[in-house]
Amino acid sequence: MKFYDRESEQQLLKEVLDQSKREARMTVLMGRRRIGKTELSQRCGDESILYFFVGKKAESLLCQDFVAEITNKLGVPVLGQANSFAEIFKFVLKLSESRAFTLVIDEFQNFQKVNPTVFSDMQRDWDLWKRKSHLNLIISGSVFTLMKKIFEDYEEPLFGRADEKLTLQPFKTDVLKDILHDFNPEYTPEDLLALFSITGGVAWYVTLLLDRGKTRKNKMLAALTEENSPFINEGKNILIEEFGTDYVIYFSILTCIASGMKTSAEIKNELGIENISSYLSRLEDYYGLISKYQPIFAKESSKKLRYQLDDCFLIFWFRFFFKYQALVENKALKALGDIIKRDYDGLSGLMMERYFVRKFQEEGRYIVGKWWDRKGFNEVDLVVVDPIGKEAWVYELKKDVSRYDEASFKEKVDTMVAQTPELRKMTIHIGLLTKEDM
Repeated sequence: MKFYDRESEQQLLKEVLDQSKREARMTVLMGRRRIGKTELSQRCGDESILYFFVGKKAESLLCQDFVAEITNKLGVPVLGQANSFAEIFKFVLKLSESRAFTLVIDEFQNFQKVNPTVFSDMQRDWDLWKRKSHLNLIISGSVFTLMKKIFEDYEEPLFGRADEKLTLQPFKTDVLKDILHDFNPEYTPEDLLALFSITGGVAWYVTLLLDRGKTRKNKMLAALTEENSPFINEGKNILIEEFGTDYVIYFSILTCIASGMKTSAEIKNELGIENISSYLSRLEDYYGLISKYQPIFAKESSKKLRYQLDDCFLIFWFRFFFKYQALVENKALKALGDIIKRDYDGLSGLMMERYFVRKFQEEGRYIVGKWWDRKGFNEVDLVVVDPIGKEAWVYELKKDVSRYDEASFKEKVDTMVAQTPELRKMTIHIGLLTKEDM
């Protein structure tokens, strides 16, 4: 698949590259696994790029890889036997005094296990050589918690050293439509919804499906449970390292949320975990996987609090692959495939809602939210507010147009406006959004 989007990120990386010609620059590139960080780092605009991948192996073995990369890419022999990354990093900094180039260090957080002293060693040499060297240093990492700690905890050696920090996001909705159109100009709204539901716009997942000709809804769903499908264990692959020994508890909580449980009380009752709020707080504030939300314009003190899992693919994975892990372990993939086909429509309604929320948020002009009353009898799917123009668009979301009852929906909207003073000052428009509007 060709390279899509990321124009603003590429422009920033090119500006930093120009700045590094005068003085060394450090850019930290973060984002979930599979989002496209490595590919983006290779498109910084430099012709001379060293690529160091920090695998989970002995530091001496890593250094052999790094020395070979320097020799092959720059044609410069590394004198002596470099057995520590600190020696190599100092060598690179000194070398960039006389010639400018880019160094990409990928999966940087793995140094925490390889040799944690690397961070303080780098800080020392970076501070000593930054103003004299012309190194364009791009540091990339996937374990969000560790990367945040390394660069944003003031007690850590590399705190404050990054000149730029980028957190890469999934493809925007318009980009996802462009990509699908390139592969299948005759795609249907159901095809687009399936692509969004499964991938959430994560580059690697989109590539896995479309490069293999899975451009239709049914083919996409069938691909998930093919033999040796990379989707089957993907949730474990990207999260077990984050959670460590507590992963079973966190996985259970995320399965509950992915299955439609929205409140801490529901999750607590399901799992019997007394201190559920502490786990939810860590999932939100430390791991960045869930978020809490309230009815639009509700006060912060409101008890009408709900939780959601933000990553679309993880919703899909926990709802099917982890929930039915017994089928996975027994290689009963055909049975799991049948369950996915059977239950997909129930999930796709939620995903269509997520699609429209993201679509409006991407415009950067609106406050976007939902509304529900205290007892949960009245609920509005989507409220889009223009705070400058003092207008609000209130939408019912229906995959099937025939199920839309305008009179009933208007009653819900009237109840919402009556209970929300901020909306009473605005011009209210009501309407219906369907998959055809995606």
